Amino acid sequence: MTDRVCVGAIAGAFGVRGEVRLKSFCADPEAIAAYGPLWTEAQDRRFEVSITGVIPQGLSANLTGVATKEQADALRGLRLYADRDALPPAEDDEFYFADLIGLAVMDTGGARLGTIKAVLENPGNDLLEVSLDGHGKTALLPFTQAVVPTVDLEAALVVIDPPEGLLPD
Repeated sequence: MTDRVCVGAIAGAFGVRGEVRLKSFCADPEAIAAYGPLWTEAQDRRFEVSITGVIPQGLSANLTGVATKEQADALRGLRLYADRDALPPAEDDEFYFADLIGLAVMDTGGARLGTIKAVLENPGNDLLEVSLDGHGKTALLPFTQAVVPTVDLEAALVVIDPPEGLLPD
């Protein structure tokens, strides 16, 4: 799904008239409605989104084709994807997390360490989950300028400078 980016998820029903609780992954949470239509991961359904309010831990929204609480509840956990062309371009030193998955990871000395398996959002700072070559293990690295000085999307490469003891020997 490289032509689509995950921009949110449905957390369940909100009220009894088919509204959903929507968790937006966008820098401006309400902008999610402007990137529509939004697609399911399987690409078998699409929804126009209309934000109805800001609620604790998200938004309330109407989705096309969802008219009852039961229909809204059935969508709980569903991730929503926007066409990449509908999203604003990333600015310098900004990246869509989806673009980082699968990139090679090397240390500052040029030794290959593994590949990025996932990017995890964390209140303190985001984390890169790196699948380590030859270990069958993963490592979590803070996605900070100090630990990740270089991200080169064109070369499909991330250079890391991890603190002592952060990676297994």
